[in-house]
Amino acid sequence: MQIYEVFIKKAKSSYYQVNMLNFIYTKLSAFVKVFLLLLSLNFLKTYILNITIVGTGYVGLVTGTTLAELGNSVYCVDIDEKKVEGMKNGVVPIYEPNLEEMFLRNIQAERLFFTTNLKEALDKSEVIYLALPTPPGEDGSADLSYVIKVANDIGEMMTEYKVVVNKSTVPVGTADKVREVISSKTQIPFDVVSNPEFLREGFAVEDSMNPARVVVGASSEKAQDIMAKIYQPFTNTGIPIIFMDEKSSELTKYAANSFLAVKITFMNEIANYCEKVGADVDKVRLGMGSDDRIGQRFLFPGIGYGGSCFPKDVKALIKSGKQEDFNFQILEATENVNIAQKVILVSEIEKYFGGNIEGKTIAFWGLAFKANTDDIREASSLDNIALLLEKGAKIVAYDAVAESNVQKLLGDKIQYAKNMYEALENADALFIATEWSEFKNPNFELMAQKMNGKVIFDGRNIYPLEIPEQNGFYYKSIGRKTILN
Repeated sequence: MQIYEVFIKKAKSSYYQVNMLNFIYTKLSAFVKVFLLLLSLNFLKTYILNITIVGTGYVGLVTGTTLAELGNSVYCVDIDEKKVEGMKNGVVPIYEPNLEEMFLRNIQAERLFFTTNLKEALDKSEVIYLALPTPPGEDGSADLSYVIKVANDIGEMMTEYKVVVNKSTVPVGTADKVREVISSKTQIPFDVVSNPEFLREGFAVEDSMNPARVVVGASSEKAQDIMAKIYQPFTNTGIPIIFMDEKSSELTKYAANSFLAVKITFMNEIANYCEKVGADVDKVRLGMGSDDRIGQRFLFPGIGYGGSCFPKDVKALIKSGKQEDFNFQILEATENVNIAQKVILVSEIEKYFGGNIEGKTIAFWGLAFKANTDDIREASSLDNIALLLEKGAKIVAYDAVAESNVQKLLGDKIQYAKNMYEALENADALFIATEWSEFKNPNFELMAQKMNGKVIFDGRNIYPLEIPEQNGFYYKSIGRKTILN
């Protein structure tokens, strides 16, 4: 009976409906109960897997926690001993809304484990996810050294069949490279699968638990069957799993992110043109987005895209194209436009102050590349701060979540405020770089009291034009009329 209760508990954690099974079970004979128990144990072996996640960065930790939430036993491996010790004690090393609750729940349920010992985790697991960094090199190509190193280790350590899953964003052909590396170290059968992530920072838990689709590149029927079982809780609710070859799967991730980068950049170009002709980009955006062939998402103009995905993936795809003697002209233009778009407001700040901003104090609201994350990789705030410092301005910044990451990078080159209003003390202008919710309904009267001038440069268009106008502020945004006051 205790074993059956364990089955019920695990099945519930995996989103399997067991109420009817429980009712039927109470009505059956002892013989039939034993028979069902044996079926239950076989069911658990089939659907509740032991999985290793190598790498506990953004993708690895979210993926590992999600797979544990689906009922699997997940072993997260990282070489950082301090980080691993912290996670064992319930410390989430990244900021992501709603992740901590799920993380702690699965540690408590003894489904989520952390170790620095790859061999230990490998021996316990049937499936190995590689969620390793693939940073851009100087030429823009993806650095696969971490992936290749772990593939080599797996080849030397494995003692039985494994499915090795590339979860990292990797160039076309990486599955073949991983396969070659492992094959050079062992004769034991294995499969390599491509299973790219499609997580939005700030919404990663939502995206991981309710994905639009699951893409799996696998040429082996056995590997396809295992991956189908891992994601069956999703397919049971109608979420599609799309099987394809490994190269098509690898390219799907690059193509998706690059297309979204193009869409953002196109809208920024339209916004800049709106300013030239007196159109309003907000109205254009609504008119475009109502066409279901286009859709409303990723049409918000601003000071460019950043983060860990779009810039890196666009560069990598451009570089991969050149290696095949192919030029991604659209992506090259996208990258160049985005570089300029990031700092497009600096010239407007100079213009407002008569061409000289030396000694001016610019307050920054927001440092993260977007709201709901502490990620500052390729953040537009950093490009603007660097250029403004170069021109002699002083910077006072506030970001409750990303500030510590910027301090590690910039140190005392800028000042840091304890709250959004403290950042405005004697500021000559406010620069809004991140669309955090706390900035969207401020006390304009208090702002005016603290600032030397009522001047806002909004890189994220977070206010309707009438709001700063009614409060007497000079307000410069992207693709809209400038409120002069």
